[in-house]
Amino acid sequence: MTEDASLAAVSRALISVSDKTGLVDFARGLAARGVELLSTGGTAQALRESGLAVRDVAEVTGFPEMMDGRVKTLHPKVHGGLLALRDDPAHVAAMEMHGIAPIDLLVVNLYPFEATVAKGADYDTCVENIDIGGPAMIRAAAKNHAHVAVVVDPQDYAKVLGDMDQHGGRTCPKFRRKLAQRAFARTAAYDAAVSNWMAGAIGDPAPRRRAFAGTLAQTLRYGENPHQRAAFYTDGSRRPGVATATQHQGKELSYNNINDTDAAFELVAEFDPADGAACAIIKHANPCGVARGATLLDAYRAAYECDRTSAFGGIVALNRSLDTATAEEICQIFTEVVIAPDADEGARAVFAAKKNLRLLTTGALPDPASPGLAFRQVAGGFLVQDRDNGVITGADLKVVTRRAPTGAELKDLLFAWKVAKHVKSNAIVYVKGAATVGIGAGQMSRVDSTRIAARKSADMAEALGLSEPTVRGSVVASDAFFPFPDGLLTAAEAGATAVIQPGGSMRDAEVIAAADEAGLAMVFTGQRHFRH
Repeated sequence: MTEDASLAAVSRALISVSDKTGLVDFARGLAARGVELLSTGGTAQALRESGLAVRDVAEVTGFPEMMDGRVKTLHPKVHGGLLALRDDPAHVAAMEMHGIAPIDLLVVNLYPFEATVAKGADYDTCVENIDIGGPAMIRAAAKNHAHVAVVVDPQDYAKVLGDMDQHGGRTCPKFRRKLAQRAFARTAAYDAAVSNWMAGAIGDPAPRRRAFAGTLAQTLRYGENPHQRAAFYTDGSRRPGVATATQHQGKELSYNNINDTDAAFELVAEFDPADGAACAIIKHANPCGVARGATLLDAYRAAYECDRTSAFGGIVALNRSLDTATAEEICQIFTEVVIAPDADEGARAVFAAKKNLRLLTTGALPDPASPGLAFRQVAGGFLVQDRDNGVITGADLKVVTRRAPTGAELKDLLFAWKVAKHVKSNAIVYVKGAATVGIGAGQMSRVDSTRIAARKSADMAEALGLSEPTVRGSVVASDAFFPFPDGLLTAAEAGATAVIQPGGSMRDAEVIAAADEAGLAMVFTGQRHFRH
């Protein structure tokens, strides 16, 4: 078939949309190009109110809309017009016999099911917002893309008119194929949203089939490494973070920037801004410094002094609106990204001189205790689990040693536990005065993590000109239990005075006895925070 023969004229369009963005201008463009408009319900009303001539689908089918609009387009005169092969004599004969006119362009976007769920609507309301006729028409038109163009996104309206103008009122096959792919992806994403919502609604943690979908937010220059292609998709959940943030300045975010910024913001969100300013500095998805302070500036300085070397080129996350003084301090070293709920005009002006620094604001913090799903690909499949939304308070702790922690130690233990939740396993976190002073991450041995964290503390003490390592007099958190006393004793030798850990080892009694002998206070959480 020649290119000219594969061009499809657009004489008749069926438009039925819930999102009216750009609708009237697009419909006017079609009408100006001689396209007859068919429509339904609210879409038809909106078009008529704008002065456009519209024919009701009910007039075409001979049946009125019924059952509260549930049945209006499910009819052979609609689906026949979409599915008929225009170059098949038998199909053409059937159309003539049954009075079915072709539909050359379908414009549909679906009932706002995802938005309805996001608003917290009840079960029956969510069910009523499951579109049936829309997906059926979209799939029919997309299947027959050899003859029919299908549009599911308002951002494609101008492209349709442009393609028609380029080809004398017709659409080209390459463009129709692209539109068909987008259409099938949209119905797949819609069905995934419905099935995942229903799995949660009926309390099924492991449905027989599970699907995830996203909407392209950004095509990335490359992935973790330059030879890997990558893209960033949003899932529609509107959880505050890098996916919903406004980027005020700086070059395009990279794959690694997005990954690290997400890790940083999820960590800093553990600290309620009502309880004080907090800052987290992240490098390669691991924290290299986390602190609270009377001000953001105090918190940033304390976080930076945990590991100045690793902070260079890192990600800074803040739990309060960024102010000018903190922005000026951050600019003293190279920083890739700063993310915060907001930033004042002075802070934005300071960063404006740093063209490579990205500033993101989100408007809010994510709720660390909110439910959700996390998934990870493995060869041949993917793993799905609940988001780690475990949160503990002092009331959840069990003192297992003869000595109970002091009030100051208890505050630091809870702080260290929140940080350990966001450190790659095996995780060891030393904290003193609401600031990390040593972090050991991602080691195969918990003892090695303990030693590395202490070594970093010693290095920083030397760099700061201190007489002893900052880990002296600190508390320590372990994301999982100590299987033997050696890791705990290593922390004690480094200068830790109190320990927080999940407990649950076969050798808990040995570890507790070792803590007692060393004069440590130790509490169990009963909750583990592996992060692989």
